[in-house]
Amino acid sequence: MSSIAELAQALKSGDRRALAKAITLVESSRTTDRESARELLGTLGSAPATTFRIGVTGVPGAGKSTLIDVLGCHAILAGHRVAVLAVDPSSRQSGGSVLGDKTRMSRLAAEGAAYVRPSPTLGVLGGVAARTREAISLCEAAGYDLIFVETVGVGQSEEQVASIVDCVLLVLLAGAGDEISSMKRGILEAADVIAFNKADGERIASVVSDAAALRASLTVSHGERVPRVLSVSATEGVGVPELWDTLSAQHAQAQSAGAFQQRRARQRKDWFDSALEEALREAFARRPGVELALRAAEASVADGRISPDEAARRLVAAMLPPAHDPT
Repeated sequence: MSSIAELAQALKSGDRRALAKAITLVESSRTTDRESARELLGTLGSAPATTFRIGVTGVPGAGKSTLIDVLGCHAILAGHRVAVLAVDPSSRQSGGSVLGDKTRMSRLAAEGAAYVRPSPTLGVLGGVAARTREAISLCEAAGYDLIFVETVGVGQSEEQVASIVDCVLLVLLAGAGDEISSMKRGILEAADVIAFNKADGERIASVVSDAAALRASLTVSHGERVPRVLSVSATEGVGVPELWDTLSAQHAQAQSAGAFQQRRARQRKDWFDSALEEALREAFARRPGVELALRAAEASVADGRISPDEAARRLVAAMLPPAHDPT
C-alpha cells in the first residue's frame, strides 16, 4: 500500500491484511514507523463507543485461550465480529511472541468474522503489550465490535489490563488456593467477572466448592461491588452461554449506569498521559548534545556522585530553556 490514507481506507473496509500491517506498524519502534503509526491513528480518528472490550487474565494453565476460543465462537453466533489480542512473553532473541496463542484458538482463528493476533510484550510489565491500546483501536476501526485482550498471566502488575478494557474476566482453577492467595490484591479487585474453568470430570466437585468459597469471601471483602463467580468447562462448553450472558449483562448495566462512559473517558486520559510522556522523551532526545549529557548523568548516578532525582533535574534544566515568567 503506497500511502497511509490507502492503508486506512483498506482497514476501514475490513481488509485483514491491512489490519495485520497496521498492527505491525504501530508495534514497530523504528522512528519512521512511529511517525507513520501516529499519522494512521490520526487519520482513523476516535474509536466507536459501541464496542465491547474484555480483558482476560488468570493463573497459568487456567485455560484462558481455550475459553476465549469458545466464548468468541459463541459471540460470533450472536452476531458479533471478534478480535483477539493475545499478549505473549517476548523472545529474547527475536523479540517476537513465544507462546503463539493463535494455535490454541484454532476454531476461532478459522472463523471469517474473527481475527486473532499474538503480540509480544517487549519487556513491558502489566500483562499487556506496549501498543495494545493502539491495536485495540485498529481492530475497532476494522469493524470488530468485540475485542478480547488476553494477558500474559497473573503477575506483579497484571491488573493494568483493567485500564484499557471495559470488563475484566479473571479465569481461575480449582485447587489453586496458593496461587490465588499470592495474587496481588489489585487483580481480584479489578475483576468484574470470575470464572473457574475446567469444571469437568472428577474436578466438578472441587470447582463448585472453590467457587462457593471465593464467592463468600468476596461478599465479605468487596461490600456492594461483588463480581459474579461462575463455574465453566471450556473444553465441554458447559457454562459458556451463562458466562457470555453474564459478561453481556455486566456491559449493559455499565452502559445504563454511565460507568462505561466514565471508564472510556478515564482510559482516553490515561492514553493521553502516556502519549505526552513519550512525546516529551522523544523531543528531549532530539536536542543537540543530549546523548553525551545523558551518558555523563548516568555515570554520575552509577558511581554514587549524585542522586538519580538530582541528576534527572539537572539534565532537564541544562537541556530545556527556562520557563518564561509573564510577571
